[in-house]
Amino acid sequence: MALQVTPMSGTTAYVDRMGDTHPQLVASGRIVQGYSVSGPLDEDATAAVNRDLGDETWRSEFHVSLSSERRFQRGLFNLTHGVRIGPATVPGPAALLRLVEASREHRPYSLQELQRLSERQLSLEEGYDYEYALALVKTSASLVYTIHLSLKHGLIAVTDSAAHSRLLERTCSRDQISINYRLIAREGY
Repeated sequence: MALQVTPMSGTTAYVDRMGDTHPQLVASGRIVQGYSVSGPLDEDATAAVNRDLGDETWRSEFHVSLSSERRFQRGLFNLTHGVRIGPATVPGPAALLRLVEASREHRPYSLQELQRLSERQLSLEEGYDYEYALALVKTSASLVYTIHLSLKHGLIAVTDSAAHSRLLERTCSRDQISINYRLIAREGY
């Protein structure tokens, strides 16, 4: 997924795809990859993302996962080196400590707030808000696309991320969406 936040900002896809560690499932057609899920979010997807970001339970699960699950952190940030936060480059571990501060869990975020933050040069603190908001939006958008593709094509959604599975379950439960999904345990994290 390559997400366009504004005409001049966005993110590219993370290179770690589940099919890379389960090539036999891709070859047999049990894992299907490659659907186009790039570009700006449409009106329905924006509303769905904002529902996730406004849901205290979803946000709490996101924050706990970001605070404690290496696999989840790695999918959102490259913390092994310096991370660009606003005007500064911050060591990865130090950036993570600031990103998981309790105040961010309860601060209001939306796609529109992320877009507003992307319009100008940011202070260091605003840079942390931007990175946290971007992580929220990327996570939610990936789930929105997962739900959409599962319903449209009659697919079973599969993830190897326990955090994404819990967040998907919360979104489906809250929005009363019924899709089939599976969590495949992944070793080494």
